[in-house]
Amino acid sequence: LFFFIYKILLFQIAIPGNIRLKCISWNKTQGFIACGGEDGLLKVIKLEMQTDEAKIKGLAAPNNISVTQTLEGHSGFVQVVTWNEQYQKLTTSDQNGLIIVWMMYRGSWYEEMINNRNKSVVRSMSWNADGQKICIVYEDGAVIVGSVDGNRIWGKDLKGTHLCHVAWSSNSKILLFGMANGEIHIYDNQGNFIVKMRLSCLVNLTGTFSIAGIHWYHGTQGYIEPNCPCLAVCYDNGRSASQDKDINVVQFYTPFGEHLRTLKVPGKQISSLSWEGGGLKIALAVDHYIYFANIRPHYKWGYCSNTVVYAYTRAERPECCVVFWDTKNNEKYVKYVKSLISITTYGDFCVLATKADENQPQEEQETESFGAMYVLVLCNSIGTPLDPKYIDIEPLFVTMTRTHVIAASKVAFYVWQYRVAKKLTAMEINQLARTRKEGRERFVFRLCHFSSSALGTRDPICAITASDKILLVGRESGTIQRYSLPSVAVVQSYTLDHRAYQLSLNCNSSRLAIIDLSGVLTVLELDARAADGAGQPGPGGQLKLERKDVWDMKWAKDNPDLFAMMEKTRMYVFRNLDPEEPIQTSGYICNFEDLEIKSVLLDEILKNPEHPNKDYIINFEIRSLRDSRALIEKVGIEESSQFIEDNPHPRLWRLLAEAALQKLDLQMAEQAFVRCKDYQGIKFVKRLGNLQSESMKQAEVAAYFSRFEEAERMYLDMDRRDLAIGLRIKLGDWFRVLQLLKTGSGDSDDALREQAHNAIGDYFADRQKWLNAVQYYVQGQNQERLAECYYMLEDYQGLENLASSLPENHKLLPDIAYMFVRVGMCEQAVSAFLKCNRPKDAVDTCVHLNQWNKAVELAKNHNMKEIGSLLARYASHLLEKNKILDAIELYRKANYFFEAAKLMFKIADEESKKRTKPLRVKKLYVLSALLMEQCHEQRQNAQRGKAKEKSSESASALAGFLEEDVLSSTNRFADNAWRGAEAYHFFILAQKQLYKGSADAALKTALHLRDYEDIIPAVEIYSLLALCACANRAFDTCSKAFVKLESLETLKPEQRQQYEELALEIFTRYRPKYNKTPDLDDVLESGDGKLPVCVATGAPILEYQFWMCNVCKHCMKAKEVGHYNACPLCHSTVS
Repeated sequence: LFFFIYKILLFQIAIPGNIRLKCISWNKTQGFIACGGEDGLLKVIKLEMQTDEAKIKGLAAPNNISVTQTLEGHSGFVQVVTWNEQYQKLTTSDQNGLIIVWMMYRGSWYEEMINNRNKSVVRSMSWNADGQKICIVYEDGAVIVGSVDGNRIWGKDLKGTHLCHVAWSSNSKILLFGMANGEIHIYDNQGNFIVKMRLSCLVNLTGTFSIAGIHWYHGTQGYIEPNCPCLAVCYDNGRSASQDKDINVVQFYTPFGEHLRTLKVPGKQISSLSWEGGGLKIALAVDHYIYFANIRPHYKWGYCSNTVVYAYTRAERPECCVVFWDTKNNEKYVKYVKSLISITTYGDFCVLATKADENQPQEEQETESFGAMYVLVLCNSIGTPLDPKYIDIEPLFVTMTRTHVIAASKVAFYVWQYRVAKKLTAMEINQLARTRKEGRERFVFRLCHFSSSALGTRDPICAITASDKILLVGRESGTIQRYSLPSVAVVQSYTLDHRAYQLSLNCNSSRLAIIDLSGVLTVLELDARAADGAGQPGPGGQLKLERKDVWDMKWAKDNPDLFAMMEKTRMYVFRNLDPEEPIQTSGYICNFEDLEIKSVLLDEILKNPEHPNKDYIINFEIRSLRDSRALIEKVGIEESSQFIEDNPHPRLWRLLAEAALQKLDLQMAEQAFVRCKDYQGIKFVKRLGNLQSESMKQAEVAAYFSRFEEAERMYLDMDRRDLAIGLRIKLGDWFRVLQLLKTGSGDSDDALREQAHNAIGDYFADRQKWLNAVQYYVQGQNQERLAECYYMLEDYQGLENLASSLPENHKLLPDIAYMFVRVGMCEQAVSAFLKCNRPKDAVDTCVHLNQWNKAVELAKNHNMKEIGSLLARYASHLLEKNKILDAIELYRKANYFFEAAKLMFKIADEESKKRTKPLRVKKLYVLSALLMEQCHEQRQNAQRGKAKEKSSESASALAGFLEEDVLSSTNRFADNAWRGAEAYHFFILAQKQLYKGSADAALKTALHLRDYEDIIPAVEIYSLLALCACANRAFDTCSKAFVKLESLETLKPEQRQQYEELALEIFTRYRPKYNKTPDLDDVLESGDGKLPVCVATGAPILEYQFWMCNVCKHCMKAKEVGHYNACPLCHSTVS
């Protein structure tokens, strides 16, 4: 943090007897101050607590002491005092080595424990972060670690060392020991040496340096940056010496070692100092006095559009917590920002300057911004990012105008012309962010670097400010450069005799206020004035005003001669450099407009930043407004108008107009509204003049001044309930509207009652109280918002009931259907779509939710042309998941038999190649053939239907045959769908007959397999044939089978060798003899005259009478029919 520090002695505590102080310590939680000095002096004092009323008024802390107690127990020089804030104990030690632990009992401090080693002097004591342990170091090297209850945990004697300081780490795992020779040794919490600390501040320095102090910050209030230093070590060679022997200085630094301020303190020597817990005061032990200095932190904060934006750190998070607190509605929005540098506000917008996140890719990859290390984020008043701008200079100083953001480092500045719409929804903001690259012409960038030959590196920038017309850049030498905007051209330079810390322009850019590093305020005249008096300087001259200890100021937005400034704990208002009487406050100035100053008590807010209080926003009226108000009350309107005429301001004229309205002096009110250019006020006065009733006028005036209860009461007394209702409708107070409507009746009331119910429903819906909203939407019959509430409540039954209650083709039905789609409720969504006559959307919903059966069913029921493509998509979806049987079932149910048959035939082929059980393969082929038969039947039926329409049976038959030919030519299984089933049927039948001992029948059946080599592997066919022939002792047929086996190219050499050896063994014993039989000849006969085969026996049918299956069209001998209930091939019932 940066500080404004002003030296103000709240009070000076003199130690009795002029006893010199040695040490001081401020309890951070309870506010007690302990100080020790010569002759055993030990005092505990406490400042008076600030009352709640004083806090709200913004008054400074009181100057009185509420507690003072002298603790007796030490006889020597008290050298060390330290607090245990967790357990409220005070530990002290003197030059004799006596250690006393003090405890609070009934408002007073008493001795709890005493320890005296009697060997050496205690040089330092330190409690760890949780207050459980204390480490005590003695000058002779002895170290003792004890517990809070007085037990010794461990002790160690570091021989050969002279200890002078000790500090615990924040996690209590490390101890730092400062040595008399300036070295710092690191030990663990058990007293084991780890390493010596290497100190960069002692590099290239010779000799020994005494350590002035060691302090390790434990992170209780968080860190300003993730890798912020938390250990401070100070040496006596770093002490600033002063020529004046009666002046001491206190230097203030950032955690990174950058110098901030120097505070001069009277006296010979500062022996000790200590911070107050809130960091707003510092106590100094100087000689035999205690001095207090007030600290004004330079918080990261801003004010825009009734919103206070402030940042603070939290111990549990590495980021800065930025709060956008809407003071009007008392609502806050929180953002977490990494490495926040500053907050700048103007109008309705805010700019957060931060370091760029290295882990997150930049959105812009232009040459000028690629690799940028810093980012300016433009936000609205609720913290929504509108546009980020990546820059490669460190934004140490940032200012903002209505059109520009200017960021400056010490050597360069960057001007960014931004433009945003006045009102954007969140969706539009996101769209704006997405299209930012396409609309870069909206932004103008200019980077101004100053070379070493100019002022760039020799004279660093120290402050900037800007208005709509000019930009002022302050340099450390005292030079202020003036640039024109938006051209950014140097116009003029001004020279000061001091270095500026803060610059501020008035509303017309004619004067510049400057606060320097010492807190001195001066004003510079930038432009020549038309009525320059003898005492007024020309352009660039310094006005005759100089105020000290100033830490904040703000120009009025509507008057170039009016500004407010904070001096110590007082606020002064200046008009033409003449001050009004001061106001006691410690607030930071937010806004100065309409003769009113808005101030915020940031000190109080940041004590509990998560719960800001509206009481900490204070409004002050300046003297002219107060005097005018008092004059109107005491003297009257006529006389007051002359005073306001002499001191004109729109705010004063508005005050007069309001007073005239109160007394129904319409003529004076109209004149005053004209003078303050309030057109709405003029119209209101005209409207009042048209009213005849005085009571009506009074009611309208009461409403104008926001006395709505009074106005409503007047309307009701006049029996004008309609006007009371109209008033409440304008205010949006629909709860009261509903109450007023219940007191009367009428047709118009029904419409208003419905409107009120809906408005109250909107009120609850905006606050996401959906259950309450439902109750009012039901009464208001607002079905659209009711559907939204049911959806947000996840009350899908209510949503379904609502859809059922709506008439067909209602405009809300599609929206309800899509709500069901989003939560995966297919059936309800389909029902809603069908009710509004949108079957295609219903089918799309089923597809989207993978309810394909439902989709196909809907497509069929509504005769949709795209059912084919829909089935193809669903089938491909099933096939991707390897659900082939599901795809077949889909096609079968949809009467797409040909596609189903193709898939089934594919499965049968694959199973056949796997050498699965023959019966399973046969069944698969039968299923594919049955599907094919259904396909043929379907096509024939379709052709018959067309024939009836055309009344041409021959044409239909011919078309059917032609279609069948086309079908059969496209797929090999379509020509004879039963071929695969036949092959495996005869393959199984032959083996059954062979096992039953019917070798002759088996041979006849096996001979049929020779026609199915494309379905069953030839090696299996001829192996079975050879086996059946051998069993039937038909060795000639067996020999032919072996010849065929041995000639197969698919056999491996070793397999062929085995067949040859087996054939040799058989035919050396049994000579092949050709034995022709009539039956066998019939079987072997081929061509068109081939006889039908009995599927029951495998033998040819020679009889004229035989049975034919209605399904597969295969035959069976008449004598065999009685043995079967179903066709042996297709298993259809025998009729």
